[in-house]
Amino acid sequence: MNRRLHALYLMDDEVLPMVYGPAEQRQLADLASFANPPFSAKTLRDYRGDLDAVEAIFSSWGMPWCDDALLARLPACKIIFHAAGTVRTFATPEMWRRGVRLTSAAEANAIPVAEYTMAAIVLCLKHAWQRLLELREQRESHRHEATMPGGFGSTVGLLSLSRIGKKVAERLQAMDVRVIAYDPVIDPRIAAELKVELCPLAEIFARADVVSCHLPLLPETTGLLRAGHFSAMKPGASFVNTARGDVVRESEMIAVFQQRPDLFAVLDVVQHEPIAPRSPLLALPNVVVTPHIAGSLGPECRRMGRMMIDEARRYLAGEPLRGEVSAAQMAFTA
Repeated sequence: MNRRLHALYLMDDEVLPMVYGPAEQRQLADLASFANPPFSAKTLRDYRGDLDAVEAIFSSWGMPWCDDALLARLPACKIIFHAAGTVRTFATPEMWRRGVRLTSAAEANAIPVAEYTMAAIVLCLKHAWQRLLELREQRESHRHEATMPGGFGSTVGLLSLSRIGKKVAERLQAMDVRVIAYDPVIDPRIAAELKVELCPLAEIFARADVVSCHLPLLPETTGLLRAGHFSAMKPGASFVNTARGDVVRESEMIAVFQQRPDLFAVLDVVQHEPIAPRSPLLALPNVVVTPHIAGSLGPECRRMGRMMIDEARRYLAGEPLRGEVSAAQMAFTA
């Protein structure tokens, strides 16, 4: 493999050393010659130099909207290596119309989300959050409460067997729990391989001791989870959301959790981020909000960079890309 890419880095300034450390940058230097300096959306906008030879973009958080104006400045661009999860913040139909390929590190970013989710599920099954809050408030801890499901014979419900949902299902196989899932588009054979029982959405909420949300944010999932779903939850059940806040009708969920102190929620995502200091969610004693930390943080970000290095090697070798995103997956018409 003698050919090297003509490339540029394009992401927020502080992101580059997080995703591509010295070791990763050395590996990429063997695969590509990079335009200098590394660009952010602002510095690229202000740059007046020649970028006509750039074939590849190595992007991450802060990648600007990839419209005709940007693509006109990069007429030779053939591929974007995106060292982050979602590409919906910048991907456009114009990219595919111009023949620009796109691969993302969503698979790598799914790993810490699945790990966070598993930790949250286990703590919910043990009612650990409730006990922690009771201890902090110096209230009596009900160590043997009847509604604590525990990790033996309980039921975990997954909303969507997406990339992350599948990883959670795989990890749950190590536990003595029943796993049920709502996913109207999954191949039933895949669910069977994961040892997951497929159920209607309402049944997930009625049966599960912990409901873990992994729904993608689409027009049909926006506001999908309503008061009726939360009201139907079992006594002592918990809800975990590491997907998107907008799949929940937040005001309706809040109303139910105000009326049902036996329920608990662990929310890593909310409808408006960052969460407002006076959000009712922060005042609820049966809700824990973490500030969107389930995805890659700190050294975990290097995993995404390394996946894109591997993708660059595959691209140069003419091999299929593991993380390639198509126009059809984005519901775009190329």
